[in-house]
Amino acid sequence: MGRRAKNKQGAPEPLQIVPADFTVKKRKATDQKDARPQKKLKDAGKAKPSKTAKPAKKETKPVLTSGGSDDEDAWENVQDEADDLLDDEFEGLDDDEPLRGPVQEFDWSDAEDDEIPIPKTKKSKQLEKPTKIVPTGSDDSSVEEDSDEDDEITAANMEARSRALDAQALLDAAADAEELQGIAAEEEDDADEYAMDEDDEEAADEDRFHLPTLEERAAEKSQGGPDVHIIQRRLRECARILNKFTKRAEPGRSRSEYTDQMISDICSYYGYNEFLAEKLFQLFPVDEAVEFFESNEVPRPVTIRTNTLRTRRRDLAQALVNRGVNLEPIGKWTNVGLQVFESSVPIGATPEYLAGHYMLQAASSFLPVIALSPEPNERVLDMASAPGGKTTHIAALLQNTGVVFANDANKARTKSLTANIHRLGCKNVVVCSYDGREFPRVMGGFDRVLLDAPCSGTGVISKDPSVKANKSDRDFSLLSHLQKQLILCAIDSVSPESKTGGYLVYSTCSVTVDENEAVVDYALRKRPNVKLVSTGLEFGREGFNSYRGKTFHPSLKLTRRFYPHVHNMDGFYVAKFKVERRTKQAPEEDISADGMVVVVEEGEEDAKKLTFEADEDKPYLEEAKRRQMKAKGLRVGPRSKPAPAA
Repeated sequence: MGRRAKNKQGAPEPLQIVPADFTVKKRKATDQKDARPQKKLKDAGKAKPSKTAKPAKKETKPVLTSGGSDDEDAWENVQDEADDLLDDEFEGLDDDEPLRGPVQEFDWSDAEDDEIPIPKTKKSKQLEKPTKIVPTGSDDSSVEEDSDEDDEITAANMEARSRALDAQALLDAAADAEELQGIAAEEEDDADEYAMDEDDEEAADEDRFHLPTLEERAAEKSQGGPDVHIIQRRLRECARILNKFTKRAEPGRSRSEYTDQMISDICSYYGYNEFLAEKLFQLFPVDEAVEFFESNEVPRPVTIRTNTLRTRRRDLAQALVNRGVNLEPIGKWTNVGLQVFESSVPIGATPEYLAGHYMLQAASSFLPVIALSPEPNERVLDMASAPGGKTTHIAALLQNTGVVFANDANKARTKSLTANIHRLGCKNVVVCSYDGREFPRVMGGFDRVLLDAPCSGTGVISKDPSVKANKSDRDFSLLSHLQKQLILCAIDSVSPESKTGGYLVYSTCSVTVDENEAVVDYALRKRPNVKLVSTGLEFGREGFNSYRGKTFHPSLKLTRRFYPHVHNMDGFYVAKFKVERRTKQAPEEDISADGMVVVVEEGEEDAKKLTFEADEDKPYLEEAKRRQMKAKGLRVGPRSKPAPAA
């Protein structure tokens, strides 16, 4: 047991003999304790030891003498007294404030001039504004430029300043273009390297894609067809190989084999007949073709058109939002369209719908009327108007002025047409039911004509999936023949003398070339007094100038195509014609019985020559009929004329 522990066991007895020097030293320590809080500078963070306390500590050291029990007891008492002094010295620290600032070491030296070093704070570099952020080659001329900017702009230096700014802009544009080209080149190199690595990995893969042979395909059909996952993988692999056929194709396999396999898989996966699948597949690159077929499986967004004869789009949107309809404007290209995302009420049975404030209409149906752009007080003909979406749109743009002739060959469909006209408050519409091919004889002289021709519906497959299986080559031949007749009759119905109009808009909800570019090119050849003009639509793809060996008029690039996988609307085609007046006149003059001079224009004779020639398409129709009969297994008689060249 230690000496201190032995002395502290039990209650200590009072000291009878206490050395005088110890008593004095304890009193001095008490005085030091009382004075210490005044000398301690905590806020300044500079703790300097007191000079008076140091001698007191030195005096507390006893003089040790050699051996003896009295000396040992005295040493123990000295130790106890020293502990008491330390306890008394630090007794008040519990009541003081907590120490602030960094922990510092006390210097117990006797030098009076010793000072505690104060840490120096460094100035932040952000406080100093750099003279140049990015050094450039124009640093030398910066002073001159600053001086020029400080000068006032006068008529003398204005031209020089303008030229300098133009030159600088050209240099910047050239530098930007060069940088973009460098980035594009680097991306191409990276893509090629990645493709090479990918090809190497795929070549090393044991489960490499194998194109089935004819025997394997026949075996698959006999077993009920391949699995859906196998078809998906084959479509993906065939598209990848056809994009870079020379690098990725199997040795000894032709491109047509991959194409036939892909078309066969499209028929199996999406439900098309082989004829229509091949016809649509040839319109697009390989990857885009798959996107087109996939987009036809997804319904198009629900859109409505505001009837400006009854309300404004802002008021209609607010009213429908209050009924729990989530909607927003379709886009900047139309100021009357709204896209509906979800609705807690039937969108076709709201009070606003029944009051004629809007019309349920596809976004693609806005396009022909926007291209037609009718003006007030004009006479307009809609040759195929049912169920009335485009007709009522024209009436709204005319602001119920002028006259709109809404014609439809199907008399049963005019009932819904009439109902929509009354519901939307169109007062300038005349409903009639004639064959469109009779219209030049029934009535003519229109300022503008809209022909939304009957078509195969290959652009609206998402609405009518039956198109996938019930369209054949004969259907396209008959429809193309009808469209050619209608477009010539529509051109003849337009008045070339119209001061504000003289336009024809031809549109279809089809994406095939037979019903679009081929018909428009035919009209340009048969009517030399018409030309194609811009549709005024800011988006959409240009029409084909050539397709699979057929070359069309160069102006067909002014027409517009719309696809479901690109524009998120039904497939559509829009072309706009300007009908001009014939300038040539016949030199001969005839005098009538009453003495009036009758001038016979040469254009009237040309019109008789340029009428629709049914004999021109007759061999094609007969050939299509023969193929249809052969497909049904019927006996076909001999051809009266040689088969036309395809």
